[in-house]
Amino acid sequence: MQRKHNKQLVPLAKKLRRELTKEERHLWYDFLRSYPIRFSRQKILGRYIADFYSAEAKIIIELDGSQHYEPDELQKDAERTAFLEAYGLTVIRIPNNEISRNFRGVCAYIDVAVRQSLSQLR
Repeated sequence: MQRKHNKQLVPLAKKLRRELTKEERHLWYDFLRSYPIRFSRQKILGRYIADFYSAEAKIIIELDGSQHYEPDELQKDAERTAFLEAYGLTVIRIPNNEISRNFRGVCAYIDVAVRQSLSQLR
């Protein structure tokens, strides 16, 4: 991967960490923060900032608002996903409305994905 820590993105990553969306805040404080496998928020990876990242499980979780379903954004997300997957990372995309509508199901889905990834890495 290009330099893992892109210094130009640090101010934006800090800002995004301070200003979590309602859905990011809910997932972080009510699930990921106390999850047994460590996750980071707003992690800089190359030229991108991942919403949530687990180095141990090699998983990135992206929460997508409605703007991510516009044609231009779909293309950008596909490029971003391909870039990150080229480094052996798994990218999980979760629509924001699923956090509100089915939080327990989202948490279960993440848990299964993490366990599956860890079992493949060992």
